[in-house]
Amino acid sequence: MGGKNTAKRKGKKSGKPQQGQAGRGSSAGNDFRGAGFAGSQVLGHGTMTANTYVQQYAPVPTALDALPQPPVGFTGREDDLAYILGVLDPDRADEGPAVAVLSGWGGVGKTTLAYAAGHAAQNRGWFTGVLLVDLHGYDPRPAQAEEALEALLRSLGVPHEHLPPPGAGREALYRSQLNARQEKGERLLVVTDNASAIAQVQPLVPPGHHGMLVTSRHRLTGLGRMRTVNRLQPEDAVALLEAALKNNDPDDPRVREDPEAAERLASACGYLPLALQITAALLAQDPEQPLSERADALGGTESVLDGLDDGERSLRTMFDQSLERLTPQEQDLFRLLALNPGPDISTPAAAVLADQPQPATERLLARLATSHLIERTPAVRGRWQMHDLLRAYAHEQATATMDRGRTPRRRYDQAHDRLINHYIQHAQAASTHLDPPGGPVPARFTDRDHALEWFDAERENLMATAHTTPQAALDLSSALGSYLKWRRHLQDHVVVNALALDACTKLNDTRNKATVWNNLGGALLEFRRFEDAVHALETARDLYQQTGNTQREATAWNNLGGALQELRRFDDALHALETARDLYQQTGDTNGVADAWNNLGTALQDLRRFDDALHALETARDLYQQTGDTHGEATGWNNLGNAYGDLGRFDDALHAHQTARDLHQQTGDTHGEATAWNNLGGALKKLRRFDDALHALETARDLHQQNGNTHGEATAWNNLGNAYQELRRFDDALHAHQTARDLHQQNGNTHGEATAWNNLGNAYQELRRFDDALHAHQTARCLDQQTGDTHGEAIAWNNLGTAYRGLGRVDEAVVAGKQAAAMLAAERDWFRTGEAWGELATTLTAAGADPVQVREAWEQSAQAYTQAGAEEEAAASREHANSTENVEAQLPTVADLPARDVASESG
Repeated sequence: MGGKNTAKRKGKKSGKPQQGQAGRGSSAGNDFRGAGFAGSQVLGHGTMTANTYVQQYAPVPTALDALPQPPVGFTGREDDLAYILGVLDPDRADEGPAVAVLSGWGGVGKTTLAYAAGHAAQNRGWFTGVLLVDLHGYDPRPAQAEEALEALLRSLGVPHEHLPPPGAGREALYRSQLNARQEKGERLLVVTDNASAIAQVQPLVPPGHHGMLVTSRHRLTGLGRMRTVNRLQPEDAVALLEAALKNNDPDDPRVREDPEAAERLASACGYLPLALQITAALLAQDPEQPLSERADALGGTESVLDGLDDGERSLRTMFDQSLERLTPQEQDLFRLLALNPGPDISTPAAAVLADQPQPATERLLARLATSHLIERTPAVRGRWQMHDLLRAYAHEQATATMDRGRTPRRRYDQAHDRLINHYIQHAQAASTHLDPPGGPVPARFTDRDHALEWFDAERENLMATAHTTPQAALDLSSALGSYLKWRRHLQDHVVVNALALDACTKLNDTRNKATVWNNLGGALLEFRRFEDAVHALETARDLYQQTGNTQREATAWNNLGGALQELRRFDDALHALETARDLYQQTGDTNGVADAWNNLGTALQDLRRFDDALHALETARDLYQQTGDTHGEATGWNNLGNAYGDLGRFDDALHAHQTARDLHQQTGDTHGEATAWNNLGGALKKLRRFDDALHALETARDLHQQNGNTHGEATAWNNLGNAYQELRRFDDALHAHQTARDLHQQNGNTHGEATAWNNLGNAYQELRRFDDALHAHQTARCLDQQTGDTHGEAIAWNNLGTAYRGLGRVDEAVVAGKQAAAMLAAERDWFRTGEAWGELATTLTAAGADPVQVREAWEQSAQAYTQAGAEEEAAASREHANSTENVEAQLPTVADLPARDVASESG
């Protein structure tokens, strides 16, 4: 054929026919092109009467335009289409057959995609016609290859009376027909839909340069290039739903008016095209039904599959067809997989569930994956997952099996119990690798990394298992605690301990109740629910006292001290931690003593008793080293670095934080490492190594982001802003402090939010946006007052004074400055007291105050610096005091002002 419809093909456009092009499964000797037979016989061993094939017949109509249009709303398959067209392209670089095999589970849209690809290829002029055959591979009686060949030959114009009988002759005639069309310049696309076995398709593979598309719910290997068709992306699923609704009523406004409900509905449909089409049909039958009502109905029915049946199409029926194609062993494992409480399952866990050897189970799982009833988890080898709708179907099947009688129910209950015990026992074994050294470590896991790897893979299954029975919740609350804290899955930590507390009540377990209250308190403390943590820990302490369990009582006191610190009840915290230390010493728990000394050190820092804090933290570090607790030692070094910083020993602080960072890296604790990087950045800033500080703080921020620790991330952003200010990158500083403020607000961390507002005000002042600065410092002051943080409030008052001065409101600046100096002195923060008196002296000068007042302010500054041991700053203040009479009463420029008080955050 000529003209614009002529198909492109590689090689010469004409010439002698090439031999051996019949393709796989054929031979040159069975090529019937131009043949005419009249009752001939073939002689061999004996005599055989050959059938007569007459090919000299009158022309009959052909059916080469059989491809339906894709349904309305076809969308979201751009990558799949590009892949398929790359296979079908006659000018492709690949010399292999132009055959694409599309596989995926029922309802995912394979057929629609094949139709769309066929039309796209035809529109490019690549094919002169299309042959379509439905193999009904999942019907009770699938089409055989011979029947499909008959249908294709009829479409090619071969009359029924001239068809060879089933067998090699029919396949040979099919290839001859296609070869003859190729010689005429034609190129056909064969679409075989709904194949369930290679044997159905192999004889239909076209020879030469023709193309083929195959769709199947199985992965049919060896036919051509394979492509798995997955569910739609959420936005494409919503687009399909809207297009299907508008196909019934162009004015249907429901998706536009309630996009959130449309997203919920698409999610309930599993982003599956068939489910979405069925849902659209049901909505079209009830034009007044809101999408939210339909979404609620799908979520609230006994089975979501009940709501995905429009009378003509049913998702359950399609799943039934796929299940019926499995062997009994495969069907049984598919049903058993519904008993797994989590979203995926490992091969070893599936073997426990099936009570079969692991290799045999893996073979069954692979066959289920080939059928697209389950799929391999993309990220981790040896794990398997199931789509939510298939999970619902598997659960139905399992329930139906259990309802058949006592024996199958007992078998399924035993399988479920085996799986739950498998998860609990492995979690208990893995947790021993996260405990302090010295305890017994089972051989089930080789080391800490192996244990963490298993926990990471199974976390969602373990959390789901904790919801299955009270005993499982109780067992897993202790087994998961160290891991969840290590990986900062803090909400999970709270949830599993809350489940364990309920379990104690249901099981009437008074023996474990104190431990569960203690663990819940620790989880709430990490989750920053401090009031709730205090209640839980006081309850645990009292229960331990009643039972005379001194060691566990010490643990409750220790955790209680941490919660009281966060509530800024420092004296109460000190008492709790000293009690914990003494009780640990009584019981000979060296590691517990180290924990108590470590927490005592941070409490003493809060009370600004820095020398005492240093002694406590050095003691903690030494004890951790004695017990070989590397993780505890890293924590001790980190807190020790903060104490060195408070004492102005910044080189020692730098060494401590570097040591903490390295130890955390050794143990694989990325949360601790991020904290160390954050504090390292603070020490580098104090040493005026601003570029190095910036690198450290950016590293801390990135690690916190990777860990999902928004509290730590906010802290790093705040300190980054301070570093940017030192580098005079004030716009960057503004962005950093705003980000820190927003994250602290999201986390409900009022204290951190106040710190961010204060530093944000400093950045505004550098940009001479004094009104914005005033608002920021006023907000910081109010928040500090809410939390009872008088030290933070004093810093805010000091910076308020500089903002007022920038606005020329010097009287208010003087009041604010005096308030700051008095409060800081009361807090015994002598260095900042010296800064505040210096700010006040500058403000008094700007206000034109009596030089005597100015001199007195500078003298107060010098005295405070002297008490802080800052002799260099004290000398500068004395020099100002001695030269007061020469200072002109004028408003200093920003460059002349003393440094404002910057609030940093330690990890």
